[in-house]
Amino acid sequence: MTKAWRLDGPQQTLVLSSTKGRCPQVIYWGPPLPEAEDLTELAAAGTLDITGGMLDENPDLSICPEAARGFPGQPGMILRDTDGAPMLPSFALRDVAQSKNALVITCEATHHKLTYTAQITLNPETNIIALTAALKSDRPIHLQWLAAPVMPAPQNADDMIDFAGRWCGEFQPVQTPWAAGIRMRESRLGRPDHAHFPGLIIPCRGATNTQGAAYAWHYGWSGGQRMIAEELPDGRRQIQFGNAADTEHAAATEFATAPLYAVYSAQGLNGCAVAFQRHVRDMLVPWAKPDTPRPVHYNCWEAIYFDHDVPKLKDIATRAAALGAERFVLDDGWFGQRDDDTSSLGDWDIDPRKYPQGLGPLIEHVQSLGMTFGIWFEPEMVNPDSDLARAHPDWILGPADQTMGRQQMVLNMALPEVRAYLYDCIATVLRAHPVDYIKWDHNRVLPMPDAAQTRGTYALLDRLHADFPKVEIESCASGGGRIDFGILTRTQRVWLSDSNDALERLTMQHNAALFLPAAVTGSHVGPRHCHTSGRTLDIEFRAWVAAQRHMGFEMDPRELDDHEAAVLRDVTDWWKTNRDWMYSADILRLDASDPAVIAEEQLAADGSRFVVFAGKTRSSAQIAPRPLHLTRLDPQARYEIWLRNRGSAKGLSRGALALKERSIRISGQALMHHGVTLPWSFPNTIWVLEGHRL
Repeated sequence: MTKAWRLDGPQQTLVLSSTKGRCPQVIYWGPPLPEAEDLTELAAAGTLDITGGMLDENPDLSICPEAARGFPGQPGMILRDTDGAPMLPSFALRDVAQSKNALVITCEATHHKLTYTAQITLNPETNIIALTAALKSDRPIHLQWLAAPVMPAPQNADDMIDFAGRWCGEFQPVQTPWAAGIRMRESRLGRPDHAHFPGLIIPCRGATNTQGAAYAWHYGWSGGQRMIAEELPDGRRQIQFGNAADTEHAAATEFATAPLYAVYSAQGLNGCAVAFQRHVRDMLVPWAKPDTPRPVHYNCWEAIYFDHDVPKLKDIATRAAALGAERFVLDDGWFGQRDDDTSSLGDWDIDPRKYPQGLGPLIEHVQSLGMTFGIWFEPEMVNPDSDLARAHPDWILGPADQTMGRQQMVLNMALPEVRAYLYDCIATVLRAHPVDYIKWDHNRVLPMPDAAQTRGTYALLDRLHADFPKVEIESCASGGGRIDFGILTRTQRVWLSDSNDALERLTMQHNAALFLPAAVTGSHVGPRHCHTSGRTLDIEFRAWVAAQRHMGFEMDPRELDDHEAAVLRDVTDWWKTNRDWMYSADILRLDASDPAVIAEEQLAADGSRFVVFAGKTRSSAQIAPRPLHLTRLDPQARYEIWLRNRGSAKGLSRGALALKERSIRISGQALMHHGVTLPWSFPNTIWVLEGHRL
């Protein structure tokens, strides 16, 4: 006997079925099915044949594949009893509760006295499917692995795309051909880290950014996590995500995964990207001031580092405000005896040597300039050279002889007394001063993977948000080391990378847009001579790259000459003028015909306007620029387009292009099919093309 259930959204249908009372499996995931589709027949149509060397019945690729049923791949859970003996449960379906957009599936393993519950929700507004799994036992057991509800991967795909990276080089796509066996990515560093962003995209054969079928997943957990993409001997493919294995150190009676977010797209990778962007922005982020425009940041880190001097900071603030900054962020070095990175983490008292009158005079000056004030914390960390470490060595996570990271260790966030201490430290600063923003850093990996550490950090963030709901928090972890949808349910911004090199940022932002909206993605105009790459880049390129996301500055404004200051003011004014519609715009990656060009189109929610950023990363192989094809425009509408920075054309751009002189009126069909040809340009420059629907 077969039972089946379906969830439907405007762009996709998900169907699950259960045969002979077993744990359900996904039998269809793709474009919307007709309302009258016979789901029992659909299940029958997908039944696998049996041949030599196989069991007499194929084990289900269920939402929790079971080793006890002879499943030939990675099982959905790995358990041990209190005596260390492996547990191999077989689950029977007990109940499926269905509402309009959700399924709650309950299965039981009576012999082992286990209850497995999967919740699957399809959001019709954003097209995102959210899946979680939970396990209950009648006695404490040990969990090695629990996957969120398992989904099949398409077999008409040749490759998969996941993401690697490093400090100052996050979001590097890794394209891997499908082959028999497992592709496993696991972060065992206590955070997603630069090298293991928890995302996966599978483009079906022929898919590009703008067309074709694609599937994507993201695991919303801020600790260590594991991804498995496996091709079974029979050809089926499965995708599993969960917390990193063996990160539940204690026996317990209840376990749960973080949400796994999944989406099917018939519009290429951009369909996946838009769904993720909208879901993060509109469904997950707890906006502190939802009706307030995103402010232009100024962060003082690369201007002063640890050399805090109030008169200098006031001068820098004055200059930043004149350039258009609306929020001043005081970075590391304001507390304890913090003259470098070797001491004082954990001692969150204002340094009287640097601030003899406290932070008040600086904050008052910042506010007099029309800016709000933000401040840096690294709450989860401690220096051995600190009053806190000397008073509470028992609060430190891991062994005393562990290897240092940036001269610091990690506080055990699972301890309630640690969270209480940190709450009091942070709350004291927030209550004493008009702070509207915290840059929350996390500059070293954990000495061991530990899920309780992540839950402790979540608890502290949740308590602070409850008591200070108007304070915005940025997740920074040496840049992009902790970016995921779990942290974004508790913060309002992520620091994509510690690299302020605009050339590197151009690529990182382009790839991160597969998951992140502009509203949460911090991007700053860095110094003329980049401190992390040693590269020197023009101010216009630096400014426009920052204007692609949540814009800010992070350099010493005293270094700017008159021309640089004028360019920065101009681009900042443009960003402020356009930020309202860009806040809710979709970031669409364009399929540039020239591999030297990285281009994206930000399209307003109502389709009435757009801006295209086309950055040149190196010299082109051909002489003249290739046409750039836009996307998702109304084919029958006419658009007026113009180059916002056409005055930047160099002398070697000698042609009489209309765009260098005036606007052009042209159909959406022409812009998408024929494309638009931009002027010639040097490497490390960018064209900004604006368009309005007439």
